[in-house]
Amino acid sequence: MLLYLLVACDGLDEKQEKSLKRNLAGLQAALQAYVDEHEADKVSLIQDCDSEDCEDWRLGISQPVKKSPQLKAPVALFNDLAKQYGIDCEVGSIEDGEFDPVSYFGKREGQGDAFLIGAYLGL
Repeated sequence: MLLYLLVACDGLDEKQEKSLKRNLAGLQAALQAYVDEHEADKVSLIQDCDSEDCEDWRLGISQPVKKSPQLKAPVALFNDLAKQYGIDCEVGSIEDGEFDPVSYFGKREGQGDAFLIGAYLGL
């Protein structure tokens, strides 16, 4: 299964959008560092932030997973990013290029739990 975790960029109020735009470089750097560190796990950066409108953005990672324990590191990363940057995260699977969300977590949604996310994904 191809897992994705994204910074939740839709449904933000004006203050949240400004914060996201201000913190974009830091978020991109943290995600790139994670991708570089987990190259052997075939982690890829998702970075589509060309639009002026944050709602159109996709910023995060994708990673092939087979078992729930493989979710620990990416969920921990996004929990840390949520604390540091005050963001929420979307997690789900990618099939035939379609993103299928299963859960949200972060600043407003509460801390993500790798075991529960694994259950939602059917791992």
